[in-house]
Amino acid sequence: MENSFIRYLTAKRTVDDRALNRTVWQELVQSVRSLQKTQQPLRVLELGAGAGTMVERLLAWELFDAQAVHYTLLDADPALLDAARTRLSTLPQWLQPSFVVADAVEYAKQENILPHDLLIANAVLDLLDLPTALPALRRLVRSGGLFYFTINFDGATLLEPAIDPVLDAAIENAYHRTMDERVLAGHPSGDSRTGRHLFTQLPAAGFTIQAAGSSDWVVFSQDGTYVADEAYFLHFIVHTMQSALHQHAELPAHAFASWIAARHAQIDEGKLVYIARQLDFYGIVTPQKP
Repeated sequence: MENSFIRYLTAKRTVDDRALNRTVWQELVQSVRSLQKTQQPLRVLELGAGAGTMVERLLAWELFDAQAVHYTLLDADPALLDAARTRLSTLPQWLQPSFVVADAVEYAKQENILPHDLLIANAVLDLLDLPTALPALRRLVRSGGLFYFTINFDGATLLEPAIDPVLDAAIENAYHRTMDERVLAGHPSGDSRTGRHLFTQLPAAGFTIQAAGSSDWVVFSQDGTYVADEAYFLHFIVHTMQSALHQHAELPAHAFASWIAARHAQIDEGKLVYIARQLDFYGIVTPQKP
């Protein structure tokens, strides 16, 4: 099977559509509509923008009034932004996109950054070290501006039907530990309980939470068929677990290989159910302390 991250991101579109918390979303919509009455153009920055599916969603779900919006897509992977340019080649004229290749935290540390009115991060914060990343990201949005941080993983990866309950639990726990122990460029990068930790980490960094709610991924087949490209999404998730754990000392190699093969087979047969626990947050950025 091919393992294309771009295809995974686009296959994830329908999964995220179902998952995003509608109460949190409605709070965002009301505030953005109110803000657009006085703030033109509206300056929006999306971190980890990937292939551009969030922009498509915001337009389809009518977040913005048809007034000038400067929308910056930021991602560290230029190939993803190239894909986004292609996907977003026919945007309405009032939405003006720009594409920035950069690491979000390093970008936030730059001098003379013009703060934005709305900061978006979808399935991004659980890849960062919150205590160091959030204060930096605070610089990217003006005081009184808005934030919308969604699909933040929170400690549960559930796959049904069970293969071996003991092995299933060992694999889940080991997989989560790889998130907690991840190090990139010598720095911590990730947290398997990001969702719950944001309730304290966001206010500590100057983000006032106005709404929060669950945004679990729930993927299952109907009559043995997954909707859209969600079978590929599931195969990619299983492949990600395999890549993270293929040399894990606590997992018997043969048993783990058989487990991975069985999960792929369950997807092919339309039998696998996948659930990941996550949380969404919306709020206002408080003034920075002098």
